[in-house]
Amino acid sequence: MKKIDNSVMAALLGIVLGVFLTLVSGKVFERKEFDGDYNRWRKLNLILQEVQKHYVDTIDMKGMTDAAVEAALAELDPHSVYLPPVELQESESELSGNFEGIGITFNVPNDTAIVLNPITGGPSEKAGLLQGDRIVKVDDRTVAGVRMPQDSMIRLMKGPKGTKVKITVSRDGTLIPFEIIRDKIPVHCVDAAFMIDDVTGYIKLSKFTRTTYAEFSQAAEKLLSMGMEKLIFDLRDNTGGYFDQALLLANEFLQRGDEIVYMEGLHRPRQDFDADGRGILKEVKISVLIDEGSASSSEIFAGAIQDNDRGVIVGRRSFGKGLVQEPINFTDGSGIRLTVARFHTPSGRCIQKPYDGDYDYDIYERYEHGEMTHADSMKVDTTAVFYTMRGRRVYGGGGIIPDVFVPMDTTKATSFYIQCNRKATQMRFAQTMFDKYRGALAEIDDFERLDSYLDRIDLAGQFISYAERVDGIKLKEGEWGETEMYMMPQLKALVGRFSKLGDEAFYRFYIPIDDTIKAALDQSGDVQLEPAEGE
Repeated sequence: MKKIDNSVMAALLGIVLGVFLTLVSGKVFERKEFDGDYNRWRKLNLILQEVQKHYVDTIDMKGMTDAAVEAALAELDPHSVYLPPVELQESESELSGNFEGIGITFNVPNDTAIVLNPITGGPSEKAGLLQGDRIVKVDDRTVAGVRMPQDSMIRLMKGPKGTKVKITVSRDGTLIPFEIIRDKIPVHCVDAAFMIDDVTGYIKLSKFTRTTYAEFSQAAEKLLSMGMEKLIFDLRDNTGGYFDQALLLANEFLQRGDEIVYMEGLHRPRQDFDADGRGILKEVKISVLIDEGSASSSEIFAGAIQDNDRGVIVGRRSFGKGLVQEPINFTDGSGIRLTVARFHTPSGRCIQKPYDGDYDYDIYERYEHGEMTHADSMKVDTTAVFYTMRGRRVYGGGGIIPDVFVPMDTTKATSFYIQCNRKATQMRFAQTMFDKYRGALAEIDDFERLDSYLDRIDLAGQFISYAERVDGIKLKEGEWGETEMYMMPQLKALVGRFSKLGDEAFYRFYIPIDDTIKAALDQSGDVQLEPAEGE
């Protein structure tokens, strides 16, 4: 092959480059008119128009539009978001107090979903699904042994009311198909409500849904009839929900005219929300439990109780989500949640934590800086001092700072405990115990009887043997003595959940090792005033 001379090659490249520049000079390098008016999104529209006219390939206009909206909202704050149709529907059904599906709660301890409970009166219970059934197929899709994400499995089982789905389960080694007609399923937000002692009630609230006030009222009336004089209200890991439900709950405890919260934004004038004095719990002493997972409506409630000196806040600093999102939905099923105002507690504190830094890693940084274990490491903006109704100092800086700090307990982390948690040994053991003692557990509806029964079957011995036999986790000499006080309540809680007591058993077994509840029990429920200056 004849070689091309270097000078000839250079000449050819020059010709090609010249042609290329000539071709693009009238397009890419053309100066488009822009009047500098950003208020009408003029520049953004110009760019998108040019992309549409000149891009090399076919454009996915829907995908580009969604991406542009998401990118624009991301520049505002962490809670202004765009929700495509599927995500919007899931978000609204989660908080509506009901959803459409087959009506079961399940867990996936290994790679197979196990029915914890068919929801009473729901389509799965009516069809015949039982506690302990292993879900093998949804319609013709195998979901057992394939490590399918739990949210993907939920989507397969959910569906419009009146539609059919075939659920195949394994029961005692036999495959049984069920044809289930989906229906509306109630979602409960009160996880547990019971008396801890003769005068102290306990209510655990998981979220603020449309049915929160109704469920809470029913639970509170039951506990009042049992002699409740003090309430421990557990809002730990409660990420919030509907604002109006937080107002209704706070109203139950406050006197007429007490301020609950106010909101204000650039385009939203200040709006105050006060109690009407009609609540039935105004004389009940209250301790509110919060932690870094308590957000939004949980913080509104806790802030109202704290600033009105109505009760004691116990735990760790709350999340710090105090921005007001207004829903704006579109006819294609999508929508945005746009921040329009900020929430302020009665004393004037803004609940929202700063978001100019790495917002997503704030909780991790709290661990790193020691805030979870030492009150002195808590980030407090001492320049932002506010005062409660009775003159106590409270601080801003994001979230609600508790009156009584309870550090995270790290003493239970023995090698045996850590290995078991890592492999979810306790969860799988609990399922094994249910399979073995199903008949007896299903009949127990009294907590003392349940506790006694679990002691009689040597739960500890069976678990130690199971951990070594199934997961190869062996106890070191003397290690059970350090582990037992934390492990046994957990095991009893997980196994006890399969009794008729359900989640009530779960939470009651945890009380002896729950330092935050113990701290709340030590409180009278009355706020302790700080000494005046100079005393």
